[in-house]
Amino acid sequence: MSRKKVLFISSEMNPFLEGSTVAEIARQLPQAIQEKDNEIRILVPRFGVINERRNRLHEVVRLSGINITIDDNDNPLIIKVASLPEAKMQVYFLDNEDYFHRKFVYTDENNAFFPDNDERTIFFCKGALETVKKLGWAPDIIHCQGWMTSLIPLYLRSIYKDEPVFRNSKVVYSVFENQFEESLGKDFARKASLNNIDQEQLAVYNSGDCVNLYKGAIQHADAVVMASDQIDPDVDQFIANLATEKPVLQYMVEGHADVYSEFYDSLLTS
Repeated sequence: MSRKKVLFISSEMNPFLEGSTVAEIARQLPQAIQEKDNEIRILVPRFGVINERRNRLHEVVRLSGINITIDDNDNPLIIKVASLPEAKMQVYFLDNEDYFHRKFVYTDENNAFFPDNDERTIFFCKGALETVKKLGWAPDIIHCQGWMTSLIPLYLRSIYKDEPVFRNSKVVYSVFENQFEESLGKDFARKASLNNIDQEQLAVYNSGDCVNLYKGAIQHADAVVMASDQIDPDVDQFIANLATEKPVLQYMVEGHADVYSEFYDSLLTS
């Protein structure tokens, strides 16, 4: 196929955050797809542990200034950017002082799950889509990786379904092993609705645990990637039940750019 526009939205990415499968794939896959003569964009959260000076982050003023409203509270979205010169890639960071300026990522110094991880997730997912709108860059493929991106397929099927920039986009969701044991709380689905999504679409997210975040993303995505060999059996069965409705890319020990590229092409021609 001709040159594709591929948007990668990931909760973690090397070298800014290291140590997870998500972070490693989020670093390697975009470069591999770009090297096959495609145009890419990458969006990640700007967690407080990411050193701005060392990574040379700077604010993109023309993209900043959006407010993301959650439970009637306006939360300013700041966009920053950094380059990976060796890969000739730019990475956009979504920032907010209240949600991300911390010394830890998902848990505090006592390893307790942050109580506002629900709102951090909603902020990041909606903020990512608002950023793409402001860029005015229409992706052919939107590839989401990590539990913190799990609302994006839902939002693209609901509140953003009539946005011209996303009209022709196909959504791919990568499923990993369970990445947390806690819950985003009983109010997660209500907050995630943004007062604009019906409860039927949100039902699968109700428990707010990792398994059901995955299920929600899988249900609303156009295609699924098995990105781990340790996927929860319940999630694995959920994917199997939908295999006749949407394409599934099976787990590979190493990412193969040709396979991913052909997978994207098949979505765009189906």
